[in-house]
Amino acid sequence: MKMYTSLLIVLTLFLNARGSGEQDFVDLFNGKDLDGWVVKNGTAPFTVQDEMIVGTYVQGTPNTFLCTEKNYGDFILTFEAKFGKGNSGVMFRGQSNPEYMDGRVHGYQMEMDPSPRAWTAGIFDEARRKWLYPMEYNQEAKSAFKLGEWNEYRIEAIGNSLRTWVNGVQMADLVDDVDAEGFIGLQVHSIRGAEMEGEQVIFKNIKICTTNLDIHKTPENKEITQVSFLTNELSEREKEEGWKLLWDGKTTTGWRGAKLDQFPEKGWIIENGMLQVEQADGAESGNGGDIVTIEEFENFILEADFRITEGANSGIKYFVDPELNKGTGSAIGCEYQILDDANHPDAKMGRDENRTLASLYDLIPADARRYNPDLRKKRSNGYDWNRARIIVNGDDVEHYLNGILVVKYNRSGQQWKDIVAASKYAKWPNFGEARKGHILLQDHGDEVHFKNIKLKTL
Repeated sequence: MKMYTSLLIVLTLFLNARGSGEQDFVDLFNGKDLDGWVVKNGTAPFTVQDEMIVGTYVQGTPNTFLCTEKNYGDFILTFEAKFGKGNSGVMFRGQSNPEYMDGRVHGYQMEMDPSPRAWTAGIFDEARRKWLYPMEYNQEAKSAFKLGEWNEYRIEAIGNSLRTWVNGVQMADLVDDVDAEGFIGLQVHSIRGAEMEGEQVIFKNIKICTTNLDIHKTPENKEITQVSFLTNELSEREKEEGWKLLWDGKTTTGWRGAKLDQFPEKGWIIENGMLQVEQADGAESGNGGDIVTIEEFENFILEADFRITEGANSGIKYFVDPELNKGTGSAIGCEYQILDDANHPDAKMGRDENRTLASLYDLIPADARRYNPDLRKKRSNGYDWNRARIIVNGDDVEHYLNGILVVKYNRSGQQWKDIVAASKYAKWPNFGEARKGHILLQDHGDEVHFKNIKLKTL
């Protein structure tokens, strides 16, 4: 009798939990009208048809968003959507503040992308920082999305963790702490050509869960890349994976002048979580001088966020040997170029644009189209923050700009020697072939800011 009673209790608890779970997801859309929703930013029409929300593309309007009147903080959002030629997306924790660009809608957006690059479910920072998680971070998942068909979407925004799914496949894993709450917004993107007039994006079965999130959230998938924008702080997963901060955001610990035994007394400022090169006369290593890590590194993934000013020049060097160049100028090593391509003359020097932003300086130009013809040459955020990523695995090296591969090379063999022989580094024997070296941030006499400098040893 006791056994049957125990089984009955367990079954009752299971059914209650299951019923409670179903009730935790509530409709955001009543299927009849747009009560509880408001249009912002543009004038493209949203209508209700057959218990679905239909957005129609029209000319002469900026991006239009159908937004919930209510704000949401931590939640799980699920819905189905279908679209064809028109770009769309769903804002989450969306913002529309009068003091920011006259109330323009901005913030986190889960992309819905009809283009060949297939970045659907990547995370974009609308009207602000731009791409935070382009789908180049998780290329294998791109095939989960089916253009022109109904797709099932899921967004989990819980604390600093922002994750997306399409048809049950996890797409993005972002850690960010800029917005803790905001509205949900369905987008009809602006259009330019008449051929897009009348195209539609359709949403249905829009549900949100704000309770019992620990029960409903999806277990962590460590098979896909996590991207973190926490300021000078590692995410829990980064700590588990062996990442470490190369700069703590507050002190000079771990760094020294490239030609000094200590950190430079001038030319560098630490302020508001940023490491800043002071504006000087634009000379190479002519003010405070370059700084290098005290430690040397061999195989690694290096990430650093940088922000340039107009006309600025700087760089991140690796495999640096400070003893090579005892004279004036910068220490010698392979350089990830940091440059204002539009306003610095160095962009037009060298060969085939090999001195432009994210290039292997004076050796190999940055161009994402070599590795994915569906992408533009490079995607820069201009004078806002950009992210450099350098991967060194033996002789194989890669440069990324804002999550997109732009340079890939092997630093061994005759081809590498030929590239070096045609560059300014030809006078340095065996340039770029060192097994390990220091990481360097360059003082080129222009104001440049750095933060989030971190490294994972491979």
